Amino acid sequence: MNTVLNISCYKFITLDDLIVRQSQYLDRAKELSLKGTILLSEEGINFFLAGKAKGVNAFVDFLRLDPKLGDLQPKESWSETQPFQKMLVKIKREIIRMNHPTIKPENSRAPSVSARQLQTWLRNGKDDDGREVVTLDTRNDYEVLDGKFKGAIQYQIGHFGQFPEKVKQDIERLQNKTLVSYCTGGIRCEKAAIYLRELGLENVYQLDGGILKYFEEVGSEHFEGTCFVFDDRRAVTANLEPADK
Repeated sequence: MNTVLNISCYKFITLDDLIVRQSQYLDRAKELSLKGTILLSEEGINFFLAGKAKGVNAFVDFLRLDPKLGDLQPKESWSETQPFQKMLVKIKREIIRMNHPTIKPENSRAPSVSARQLQTWLRNGKDDDGREVVTLDTRNDYEVLDGKFKGAIQYQIGHFGQFPEKVKQDIERLQNKTLVSYCTGGIRCEKAAIYLRELGLENVYQLDGGILKYFEEVGSEHFEGTCFVFDDRRAVTANLEPADK
């Protein structure tokens, strides 16, 4: 029986008092018997947590007391067992490392496409204006092995910091298409879409909520395999259940 609620969420928003937040978040999460990882930086928050639903929801409500985090909307899935071993709160330079400090999603978010809209585009093979639609995987090479959108472009990168140079080398192939960048939960593809636009590519979108949101709203259509996740489940199916269940 699936009794453990797993959530993932991020928000690009300027945060201060990181050391104070680190202590407060860790104490509250432990009080609620949660495990997982919270990443904090001056550019925002990124977290993956699991525990009993009552505790998880109480922690999200606690975060939402901060006006900067009041609109957090975590993505949810369920498992039979706790997929994390520890409860960690870390302070980082970036909540997702890209090594491009000029990329600031809080200031200029790239346009997004919903899961339903992408489903329609992929069914038709083109967007509403008749342009060819191409999905662009921003994840690491070992993640892509578990599954990806059919026909997606992916670069066999070892970490996200390698993405900018790889895509710059491939710029000619990406011209005159509608590009939809995607990742697990939305954070990498959001930065990637902004970077692609900075390179001069005009018709670029990010998949809102990433693969996990797509699974939640659409299921497995146009997706091959499962989605790698960074916890003991290792991967989840389109039903958002552990792949080895």
